[in-house]
Amino acid sequence: MIVSVSRSSISGTVCAPPSKSYTHRAVLITALSDSGCVHKPLISADTRATISACDAFGADVKLRGDSLEIQGVSGAPRTPENVIDVLNSGTTLRFMSAVAALTDGAVLTGDSSIRSRPNGPLLKALNELGAEAFSIRGNDRAPLVIRGRLRGGSTSLDGSVSSQFLSALLIACPLSSGETTISIKGELKSRPYAEMTLDILRKAGAEICTDGDIFRMRGGQSYRLAEYTVPGDFSSASYPLAAAALAGSATVEGLFPSRQGDSAIVDILREMGAEVSWDMESGEVRVSGADLRGREIDASQTPDLVPTLAVLGAVAEGRTVIKNAEHVRHKETDRIHAMAVELKKMGANIRERPDGLEIDGGDLHGADLHGYHDHRIVMALTLAGIVAGDTRIDTAESVDVSYPGFFEDMRRLGANVRAST
Repeated sequence: MIVSVSRSSISGTVCAPPSKSYTHRAVLITALSDSGCVHKPLISADTRATISACDAFGADVKLRGDSLEIQGVSGAPRTPENVIDVLNSGTTLRFMSAVAALTDGAVLTGDSSIRSRPNGPLLKALNELGAEAFSIRGNDRAPLVIRGRLRGGSTSLDGSVSSQFLSALLIACPLSSGETTISIKGELKSRPYAEMTLDILRKAGAEICTDGDIFRMRGGQSYRLAEYTVPGDFSSASYPLAAAALAGSATVEGLFPSRQGDSAIVDILREMGAEVSWDMESGEVRVSGADLRGREIDASQTPDLVPTLAVLGAVAEGRTVIKNAEHVRHKETDRIHAMAVELKKMGANIRERPDGLEIDGGDLHGADLHGYHDHRIVMALTLAGIVAGDTRIDTAESVDVSYPGFFEDMRRLGANVRAST
């Protein structure tokens, strides 16, 4: 699908979609419990992949109205009968690889993007904790073969690529047969996502001790997550909030305080010069545009914001430096390179750094852009199109991965966006 974007003025109110990250975790941890209900989940391509994988491991997940009713496996997932296809969901691949180590074994694969993403630190850790885990092609990429069973023990985990490896182990290891200690080497990138995992696990009754970058948990535990309500998604909300800062004003509802690192978008927009207010009790964030100013932004804990920050920097006065974002190169695509290439087509003065981007703000013009089959690239480039006008973006159907209603919400706010095949 191709979307055409004209210069637009933004105003109005939309509701943030449910958090994709919380939905993945709540569904899986409930599926590993006896039974439970996840209220207000995000139903998207990625979360459907997790639901399908939970079914493959023996859970029964049914959508009833605005909730997922889940009959779980009581800590004992069954061995899947078929290969698990995670589609485009890296979260599903990493989480389910660890769950597979609680069974007699499984094979996991996905689309071409998934088959290009690294999993070496997770495979190493699973092997050190008693499972047998390897890449069929011998390159640490899917297809992956995982054979159980986890026995516990000690392992060190490289934190520089993805926090998903740690989250996967935190979910699976308390269900293994022995005590586990995980030590993080280097800086743990995207740490708020690991904190999110710990938050839900502890709500489910898991006992996990943390001491800085060391995580300890006994084996033989069980989960009980009877009910969980998914909060609004700051990652997705960053797009209408940024659109307001660029081209008008808007209110996004359903944004309450949580463990989401991407709530940093509120402070970043304020620091760049937008007028921002957040009523935490009502969950409403209101943003009004102003003359934005460039700044230095450390993206080590907020990787999903990088494409949006690149667009903000491309129109802000002065220089914007996005740093500590090298792990963003290992997402659905190399998002640092993709944003540099596409924004240059629009006239942006932007340069890649090994760990991020350096951008001197200015005027953008319309262009034909490639979305890389990456939902966050497409949504960020849509923001650029709202400012520049006369812009076309391909592979726009990829927004279904995390924000199926994105284009409808943008039109609701006044964006002139038209889709064609």
